[in-house]
Amino acid sequence: MFWLFWQLVGVVIGLAILTFIVLTLIGGWKLVTSPSGKKTALVVATVVVLIAATFFADKATRVKLKVDASGATQADGKAIATLAPDVTFKDLEDKEATLKQYKGKVVLVNFWATWCDPCFVEIPWLIEMQQKYEAKGFTILGVSMDEEGKSAVVPFLAKERFNVNGQKLPMNYPIVIGNDEVADKFGGLLGYPTSFLISRDGKIVKKVQGLINYEELSKAIESQL
Repeated sequence: MFWLFWQLVGVVIGLAILTFIVLTLIGGWKLVTSPSGKKTALVVATVVVLIAATFFADKATRVKLKVDASGATQADGKAIATLAPDVTFKDLEDKEATLKQYKGKVVLVNFWATWCDPCFVEIPWLIEMQQKYEAKGFTILGVSMDEEGKSAVVPFLAKERFNVNGQKLPMNYPIVIGNDEVADKFGGLLGYPTSFLISRDGKIVKKVQGLINYEELSKAIESQL
């Protein structure tokens, strides 16, 4: 704590000197050295000391945040995870599908669209992850944000095949239809793709804005299985 004390002393001295310089420029040295000027300077210096003390006390006692390997924010080693929102989608048969029905599984909620070029890049990786981790209690939930809804998604799924390790494969994970209301419940989206990793107990432990990093996300998934 000694380093903090001397750092505080240095800042206070510096601010006091700056105060006298400002007063000199504004009112002249005679004003500073007059009885009323000295009182004003004393008041200003006292305020400066209180502000500096408050700043450093806050800095010294503030909880330090860090991020673990899974991407979850931590405070002093304790993970801080946000509870996943209670949302209802429409599946491709116009039936209701909820996020709650996947509780007990590790879920990667992936917001995408058929017209999204970066989504095309990561879909093969998602297919591979589904293959690799599904048996361990993991699933990807693809949330299409196409304005045309299933009329755009169903033909896309029937037609498109993706190169996964030399094989041409379809999307092999559940697809539902999303909307702005659903996106807002996840805090809003800046663009696509955007992914949220949800733990078995229904908490968001990682968010990925934009293209996923395959290795990094794989480690995060494995840490939850």
